[in-house]
Order: sequence, then structure tokens, then C-alpha cells
Amino acid sequence: MDETIICRCSDVTKEDIRKVINEGFTTFEEIKRILRVGMGPCQGRTCTLLVLKEISDITKIPIKDLMPATFRPPVKGIKLGLIKDGRLEDEKDS
Repeated sequence: MDETIICRCSDVTKEDIRKVINEGFTTFEEIKRILRVGMGPCQGRTCTLLVLKEISDITKIPIKDLMPATFRPPVKGIKLGLIKDGRLEDEKDS
């Protein structure tokens, strides 16, 4: 039993990932929908490569041939006031 945490945001372990891969879910998108990896506050910045490595190790498909997750904006926290003002956070007041 491997309790190593792969996705800290959703508290998903290596064992959880391996179980769904062995059940036949072998794409990041499938695993994302089942276990919610990549959907927490970090938006997959810490777990995407770890999940892809597990998929690669089990399926023997090289990581470079695997499809990463679909990222949807915002992938980074944005202050609502900046959206309201219609400017980017690094723009200076004129």
C-alpha cells in the first residue's frame, strides 16, 4: 500500500492513482474527472507530472506521448478588482 501523496489539493495517493489506471483509466483527463487531480488551488502545477509518470510507468507509454490536462483559465489566482478594472495585475496605474 503506497500512501505517498500525489495530489496535495485533493489528498490523492499514489495507490489511488495506480488503482484507477489498473481499472483502465489511462489518460490524465479520465483520472482528473474521477479523482479530481489537477482541479485544486494549484491547478495541477504540483501533481500533473507525477500523475503522468504513474500513467507512463504502468502503461509503458513515454511521458512525451501522453496528453497533459486541459488547462482552463484562470490558472493563476486573479484579484477580482483587477478583472473589474479590466487590467492585468502587472500593469501600472496610468
